[in-house]
Amino acid sequence: MWERIRTILRKEFRSIFRDPRMRVVIFGLPVVQTLIFGYAVTLDVRHVQLAVIDRDQTPASRTLVSRFTGSGYFDAVLHTNDEAAASAAIDAARASALLQINAGFESNLNAGRPAPVQLVVDGSDSNTARFVLNYGAIIASAFNHDIVLAQARRHAGRVLPVGSAELRARAWFNADLESRNFYVPGVIATLVMLVSLMLTSMAIVREKEVGTIEQIMVTPIRPVEFILGKCAPFAVIGYVNVLMVTLVGLLWFGIPIRGSFALLLLGTTFFLLSTLGIGLFISTVSRTQQQAMMTTFFFFFPAMLLSGFVYPIANMPPFVQWLTFLNPLRYFLVIIRGVFLKGVGFEILWPQIAALLALGLAMMAFAVTRFHKTVA
Repeated sequence: MWERIRTILRKEFRSIFRDPRMRVVIFGLPVVQTLIFGYAVTLDVRHVQLAVIDRDQTPASRTLVSRFTGSGYFDAVLHTNDEAAASAAIDAARASALLQINAGFESNLNAGRPAPVQLVVDGSDSNTARFVLNYGAIIASAFNHDIVLAQARRHAGRVLPVGSAELRARAWFNADLESRNFYVPGVIATLVMLVSLMLTSMAIVREKEVGTIEQIMVTPIRPVEFILGKCAPFAVIGYVNVLMVTLVGLLWFGIPIRGSFALLLLGTTFFLLSTLGIGLFISTVSRTQQQAMMTTFFFFFPAMLLSGFVYPIANMPPFVQWLTFLNPLRYFLVIIRGVFLKGVGFEILWPQIAALLALGLAMMAFAVTRFHKTVA
């Protein structure tokens, strides 16, 4: 048995690494994609182009403008008193927001009256607009707090003790709330899934196209031995990809890994068991490599969308939430983010590991059965 498996292993490794371009695709592209997605897949908003209309031109109004431009979130690209010019800048995408301060702003503050300030945001990108409005509200709130303290010290010489509820927020596991720390581990999971699916989905169908499947059918090799020989090289490639893209996340992006790396490898093992089983099943039902590739993408994109990688599962309809329980990427994302960001152990992640093990065994058994029916 082991001699037959070793024969299949040698054959698969030769066919994979014979082409130099295939080696670049397997080991080079995941690193490049991690670098690209690590910068592109982020919800952090920086350097919002801001148009400013300051009709007050007082120290107070200039201080408020400097609070916006000095926060790191806004860059003043236009100073004007013409609303039409500011509107044209937003229409032409030269500016994404408009801060308008009317005359009498400082006098209203000194008199204790409300001093309205308008922040207009381009809402065509609703997600970014919400972040920009939130940043503006935080800056205005801090400005108001400083004004109240300054007036109290100036008029009374001291701040009167007034009872109030003080909210002190603290974020655990991702103190700076960097979305890159959340998305880069997810990118690692999706890349490993895509590579393992693509390679295994073409494993058996390639034998059909070149005509070697008939030779395998007349050999004494059993279906389980053939499947093990086919899967082992791709599992090794999957582990190497995990190590490579993890190093990119650690060394290049500075993503912390607070948990056990051995636990991450254990989760990767069962995740690869699931993805390799799905890829082999796709390979057994496909007649050509083009069909296998299209079927892989047909499975991969819904799996990514229903995994919680981008959209929270809790916000999905109940029926769709039930479907996500059949998605191995859902469980691996919990494992990889728990290990990277939270540092949790097996006692917390065992339900996800058990689910991956069950899905992997089921998909592998189904792939072996399907291959047996094909050659029979």
